[in-house]
Amino acid sequence: MKIQESGEPNMKIGIDLGGSHIAIGVVDNRGKILEKVEKRITRTEKNNIKKVIEEYIIEKTTNFLEQYKITEMGIAIPGTVRNDIVVKSVNLGLKNYEIVKNLQKTIQLPIKIRNDTKCAALAENTYGALKSYDRSIFLTLGTGIGGSVIIDNELLNTGELPGCEFGHMVIEKNGKLCRCGKEGCWETYASMKAFKDQLREILGLDGKTSGKELLDILRKTDKNNQKYMQIHKLIEQYVEYLSLGISNLVNIFEPEAIGIGGSFVFYEEIFLDKLKTKLLEDNLLFNQRKEINIQTAILDNDAGIIGATL
Repeated sequence: MKIQESGEPNMKIGIDLGGSHIAIGVVDNRGKILEKVEKRITRTEKNNIKKVIEEYIIEKTTNFLEQYKITEMGIAIPGTVRNDIVVKSVNLGLKNYEIVKNLQKTIQLPIKIRNDTKCAALAENTYGALKSYDRSIFLTLGTGIGGSVIIDNELLNTGELPGCEFGHMVIEKNGKLCRCGKEGCWETYASMKAFKDQLREILGLDGKTSGKELLDILRKTDKNNQKYMQIHKLIEQYVEYLSLGISNLVNIFEPEAIGIGGSFVFYEEIFLDKLKTKLLEDNLLFNQRKEINIQTAILDNDAGIIGATL
């Protein structure tokens, strides 16, 4: 067991709650993760999700408190957070969940909680791809589309409600039904899930085909492949929807840089150049420019843990 030596800087615990995992890490004051543990949430465990989350956090936090001088804890969660309460988290099936109150019955630490995309944005702004910029937009493209705005190195303050739900701006009137209950939301067209689901359908594959396997297929698909034209059309259509939403955000906020995280990062070679070209050449931007600054996230799956402590 590693015992923190006297004189070392105080540590924080960062927790990243995802739709299918819990990751917990000890983070120092330079944003470095010193130790990390992870757990996959099984389908069975989702039936008792609150108990699973709390017991795992308490167990691992107790272990870390014995090894390090921990001063506080932060939680990143996909969903809407207000006054330390998870108002709703669709991916985790949670509603009006008082996780902070429940954990503090056992864990004697200050605990803060924030939307996971906002945590990732803070981490990338402080230590990652956006650290050279004062004003930026950060997007996570995965199951849905999460968003945040950084101005003067601070998250845009939208008051009591978290705001920046970019994935739920409507880009198609009477469009596809979104999980939020509205129709035509951006994330139903431009999330990575939307792209992967359509690609699996074209290829005749089921949901068990991983994102990595799909990427390998895309890399190997050439013009001689009978599915080439369908795949090419899907990619072009996806980039069109993605650029439409991003152009709206650029026209509103005029950021120095746009950061993109989530599983989009792994498909950068497929989409990024096409996305930049689309934004610059299709008259989507109100203020025309010769280049658009899009940075893909570099902290990978650690961004939520690190950002939760900021």
